Amino acid sequence: MKKKLTWIPNTLTLGNLTLGFVSMLVASEIGLSATPSHELFQLAGVFIILAALFDGFDGMAARALDCTSELGADLDSLADLTTFGIAPGFLTYKMFLDEYKIDLFGRPDMFPVGMLIAALFPICAAYRLARFNVAHDPGSFHGLPSPVAGVVVGIFPLVFRVEQVPKLVAIAFFICTALLMVSTIRYSKPQVAIRGIFTWKRMAFALGGLALLVLAVGISKWPHFLYGAVGFYVFSGIVSFVIHTIQELRV
Repeated sequence: MKKKLTWIPNTLTLGNLTLGFVSMLVASEIGLSATPSHELFQLAGVFIILAALFDGFDGMAARALDCTSELGADLDSLADLTTFGIAPGFLTYKMFLDEYKIDLFGRPDMFPVGMLIAALFPICAAYRLARFNVAHDPGSFHGLPSPVAGVVVGIFPLVFRVEQVPKLVAIAFFICTALLMVSTIRYSKPQVAIRGIFTWKRMAFALGGLALLVLAVGISKWPHFLYGAVGFYVFSGIVSFVIHTIQELRV
């Protein structure tokens, strides 16, 4: 019975991968389509965010149906590498890095520096996922989870207009996000905290309250709410790391 139900979480995982691939297809149309670049940036980012929902639901479905498997775990890692490693790297390349090239041996555009910087994201995501598969703490993450890092990049064009952001600032932000994935900074697992604090009724009440707040402020502001929540999670790990380091130095 369990084997028969594995198709449900696996389908969600493949949905995650498909959305990441579609995000890259949308981003590849920038400069070729009549659609304004900013709208394509936003659409590509939305597909990454939707993929993150699929990534969360596949694990929940597997645990709820008691049909976890090694195949599902490996499939999840491959999907995450595509959606939260390659797709954000490609999107960032199209937003900020495609013009960074160096003349080499008298040939223009011979050395694509921007491509090498963009490749940092899938490299870090691949290492992060491989490290997680080999050994991981059941209570926390070592390094920023790749889905969170992917969402950080995906939601960027929904909050900021790309042409108004200084490119060097955006590139530094991109590099720091990538490096956080392979850092040793500990991040709490939200699902563990939710299971320990909230019952299903409390969680439904909290989500309902959040939905009402978003409706009160305006539907168009949902990316700012999401960015605030993701930003808080990212910086919470950094602050905890700094405090822990200071305490160790005092000892």
